[in-house]
Amino acid sequence: MYVKGADMEETTLDAGPVRYTDTGGSGPVVVLVHGLFVNGSLWRDVLPGLGEHARVVVPELPLGSHPLALRPGTDLTPPGVAALIAEFLAALDLREVTLVGNDTGGAMCQLVAAAHPERLAGLVLTNCDTHRQFLPPAFRYLQLLARVPGGLWLLGQLMRARPVRRLPIAFGWLSATPVDRERADSWAGPVRTDPGVRRDVGAVLRGISTRHTEWAAAELSRFGKPILLAWGRRDRFFRPAQATRLVAEWPDARLEWVEDAATFVPVDAPARLSALVTDFMRAGSSSR
Repeated sequence: MYVKGADMEETTLDAGPVRYTDTGGSGPVVVLVHGLFVNGSLWRDVLPGLGEHARVVVPELPLGSHPLALRPGTDLTPPGVAALIAEFLAALDLREVTLVGNDTGGAMCQLVAAAHPERLAGLVLTNCDTHRQFLPPAFRYLQLLARVPGGLWLLGQLMRARPVRRLPIAFGWLSATPVDRERADSWAGPVRTDPGVRRDVGAVLRGISTRHTEWAAAELSRFGKPILLAWGRRDRFFRPAQATRLVAEWPDARLEWVEDAATFVPVDAPARLSALVTDFMRAGSSSR
């Protein structure tokens, strides 16, 4: 089922409704996956360049800034979120998809590629969780808050204040470019105002374990489809050594450095990222 809104469309999955944006068109398909406590607006500045060459779909995933809570009891462990993404691709009948992930969303994309590769043509990872870093140490307090009654409600109240958002353990060190107030407000609002959103993201946080990223990293050595790592060099959380390790372990991977970008490569270097993804899709289609 699809319901068109002013800016988004909506599909109903087994777990409930998921909203998304879709540029439409008949070109190759790119699906952009955000991470924890942000939403699809993370990719806002990537869309103009990428949308000239592809149909771009951006789901609002249940990671703490989503507009609609899912059904209680939904499996929101990392494998469960990966299965939800795979179901989303199937619901929209998206095929030969280039899946692009950032931050926690990159970990989810690795799990999709490892466990549900059927609809994928390739995988693009910007700075993200891998191996035994899931989450980075600076953000593991979020997993503790998810286990304390009222912890995520308190987080939502604290995130009202812009100085708090700019702290290193919030959004402060995730981008080299300041995030505009409109986007930051949209990221911080849902966990503050919606108990269902807090329930969803609490389930995600309690399910996070490095066993999932370690398993995905091992499986992707046999992925057999092209992988691009578009990695920001200025990241204090997902450092360059993580990218060089991945490209050494995955025979189908290549690495492109994104200078002057931190974790949020789509915010810091949208034109560079759009060009890299476009070139990656063209190279993949020419080799098929």
